Amino acid sequence: MDKKWPKPVLGLAGYSGSGKTTLLSALIPLLKQRGLEVSVIKHSHHQLELDKPGKDSHQFVTAGANEVILACPHKRYHFSKQQQHDEIQEQLHWVNWQACDLVLVEGYRHSQIPKIEVHRSALNKPLLSLNDAQIIAIASTDELSSHLPKLDLNDPKAVCDFIVTYTNSEKIVK
Repeated sequence: MDKKWPKPVLGLAGYSGSGKTTLLSALIPLLKQRGLEVSVIKHSHHQLELDKPGKDSHQFVTAGANEVILACPHKRYHFSKQQQHDEIQEQLHWVNWQACDLVLVEGYRHSQIPKIEVHRSALNKPLLSLNDAQIIAIASTDELSSHLPKLDLNDPKAVCDFIVTYTNSEKIVK
């Protein structure tokens, strides 16, 4: 695991439609039940617009602000104009490391972080793990030929157990 960061960082990588978001949404409450605070970084190739037209934040961006930070109780949103995709290492600088035990990353499939590949043969896409040494396991419902551990995509608890063991993030919940 990358020792550059103070807490474990683990990615879920796969092609669009493979089930990354569904799996991640199931993993978060399971990891919280294990006593872990989880931060999430999501990467998208699509343009995202979280602020709505007519709202102050949208007006500031439309007016030409390079970035807008919207702070409210218990949440903070950061909007910025960027000319290129940020690398995962840049995004990790935004993490509040004191408030989390584990960072899960959805996407950034070409990043140099350990990743679980989420794979569905029905998408007719090759396994990413064939060309990515950072992939440590494959979550799928398909029969696959791989030297990597295979996790049942339909069993988030088993995937959670694997993550906790791999990251050594077990906490005692009282």
